[in-house]
Amino acid sequence: MNHYQHETAIIDQGAEIGESSKIWHFTHIMGGARVGRGCNIGQNVFIANGVVLGNNVKVQNNVSIYEGVTCGDDVFLGPSMVFTNVMNPRSAVVRKNEYLKTHVGQGATIGANATIVCGNDIGAYAFIGAGAVVTKAVADFALVTGNPARQTGWMSKFGHRLHFDETNRAVCPESGAVYELESNQVRERTHD
Repeated sequence: MNHYQHETAIIDQGAEIGESSKIWHFTHIMGGARVGRGCNIGQNVFIANGVVLGNNVKVQNNVSIYEGVTCGDDVFLGPSMVFTNVMNPRSAVVRKNEYLKTHVGQGATIGANATIVCGNDIGAYAFIGAGAVVTKAVADFALVTGNPARQTGWMSKFGHRLHFDETNRAVCPESGAVYELESNQVRERTHD
């Protein structure tokens, strides 16, 4: 075993757990799940069959990740945030063939107690505020807050709000990286 697993964690046969990942108390990972390298899976987490987590994903306590969800590298899933996988669930109606997929892009953050309604992808480095209810796709670098979630700004790769000047450029105060806003899309500038 090349990962850490707390004695109360249950990892079903067939689950793939990457090197140096840590699986904490009372977590259950089903056999068809894949967890990348260097992940930290908090207490009381459930990861269903078919879920794929990239490398260095941080899953905080009390998160359930249902079938149909995939996460890129460096994703942060805040405490008690929620994914769904069926639009109109009913206890007496089986809808396993109606699961909708949700992809969380590289470096994205989903805040505590946020809800991601299935079928809505989260862009790379997007930032979902605590308690937000996401009902539509979120663009790369977008900051969304509220219920229903609405875009309220843009974020840098380091998680700082970007303030664009009259030339549609912004600088991350931590990294010094320059970002450009064009046609309602943000890109990190890679040239001088």
